[in-house]
Amino acid sequence: MDDVVPGSVGTSAGFSLRLGQTIFSCASLLFMSLGVEFYSYTSFCFLVTIMGLAIPWSFTLALVDGYSVLVKCPVRKRGLLLIIVLGDWALSTLTLAAASSTASVVDLLLHNDGSFCPPKFCSRYQVSAAMAFLSWFLSMASCLFNLWLLPSL
Repeated sequence: MDDVVPGSVGTSAGFSLRLGQTIFSCASLLFMSLGVEFYSYTSFCFLVTIMGLAIPWSFTLALVDGYSVLVKCPVRKRGLLLIIVLGDWALSTLTLAAASSTASVVDLLLHNDGSFCPPKFCSRYQVSAAMAFLSWFLSMASCLFNLWLLPSL
């Protein structure tokens, strides 16, 4: 019962993963919002919506992890861990979809001789998609670490 999976809820590695998710999600949202016309493309709006969901989810779980590390009492309740795993799985799937669609639309816009997207905005959209991919990677890692811990409870 004392299995400690690095990166799971209530560990310092889990806190680092959540903090990274929050930072990359905020960066993705910031770079996308700097573009004046992001609302013209559905995939960009989808990315903004998903990052708007990922930020409070990751930040809340970072607070839980931080508190658990400070009081040295990791979260080991099966029901709570199942909710976190399902939430992480759903959010990471949506984040991957949003990042992929944004990256493909930016690639399409850039290959049309830049007539649809000024280089200044397209580079911001590319950075936003890259930040979303990094957020997805950390989110999926958190999901897998917690899923690994779940059967031992």
